[in-house]
Formats: sequence, structure tokens, C-alpha cells
Amino acid sequence: MATEISGTRRPGGRTERTRLAALNATLELLGERGYAELTVEAVADRSGVHKTTLYRRWESAEGLVAAALLMGTEQEWTAPDTGSLEGDLREVNLELVHYFTSPGERELPTASISAAFLSARAADALREFYVDRHARSAPIVDRAVERGEVPAGTDPVEVVRVACGPVFYRLFVSREGVTPRDAGVAAGGGGGGGGGG
Repeated sequence: MATEISGTRRPGGRTERTRLAALNATLELLGERGYAELTVEAVADRSGVHKTTLYRRWESAEGLVAAALLMGTEQEWTAPDTGSLEGDLREVNLELVHYFTSPGERELPTASISAAFLSARAADALREFYVDRHARSAPIVDRAVERGEVPAGTDPVEVVRVACGPVFYRLFVSREGVTPRDAGVAAGGGGGGGGGG
């Protein structure tokens, strides 16, 4: 069972406004400066939340980043439903390509992955985000099983990993860059590689 990251429980009223101000400021600064240059003082200046409040609730810049990354699990996101497994996986990959390559958007997700290499707490938060995203992606494979595209017992998480893996490889390992065409090719390879049982 995952341990709760400090400052992620959602209260109401002014406390919730304070939480959102602090964590949104953290995300802005993470995208602008990267993890290594992010400080509690900078978050206080950007958010208008006093730094003693930030230290009391999140303890450190690392705690702020971890809690901010987990905000992604609060966002609305529904798996695409195009009528085919390959089409659904292509849509997932196209969203990744857009998110990680569009100027003005790519800075935050790239900085988030970098933070996970520098901070154990950020890594835990990013892992929890993807656990949530994998769970929300499961209907893609459930529907594919119903249509007879893949066998019953196919592991939804592995199907998504196989489809998205080439996109992340191009972005963060080989540094080749990735295009919408690459996203489609990867999605075509993802359909048959996720058999479980």
C-alpha cells in the first residue's frame, strides 16, 4: 500500500486554496527552473503562501514537488475509445507526443521525469501517477478483449507499456525525437505484445 505523501490530502475552503496555490506555483517553477533550482522561498514568492506554512505542511522543496506531481491523479482523464485497440493506443501515444514536444507544455513533464532521477520522493509520486494512469487505461484492453482483438487475460498495463515504451525511448534514451507517425507505429506494435494470461 502506498504511503500518503505529505500535503496531498484535499481539505476544503481556505486550506484548499492555499494547497492549490502552493502546488500550482511549484509546478510552474519546476517547468521553468527544473528541480535543482526550485526552492521553498521561490514557491512562497510565486504563490503568496508564507514559507513557514510551506515548511510546516510540505517540509521541503522535495516535499512540494512530490505533492505537486501527484496532482495529476486529480485531473480528469478518460482513456480514448476509437473502436479498435490500435486506434486507442495511437491516441494515447499522440497525447504523449503532444505533451512532451509542444513548446510551453513540454517543459513541465520533462522536468518531472528529471526530478524523479534526483529525488526518491518525486520518483514515488511519479510512479503513483502512472499507477493511476494505467488503471484508467485498462478499459482500452477490456474493450479489445470483448471485440476479440486480444485474448482474455491480456494484461492491460503491459499492453500500454509496450505501446508507449518506444515513445519514451525516443524522447529520453536515444534522444531521436518523436513524431505523430512514430506514435502510430509504436501503437501498432503494442497490440500484440501485451498478452498476459
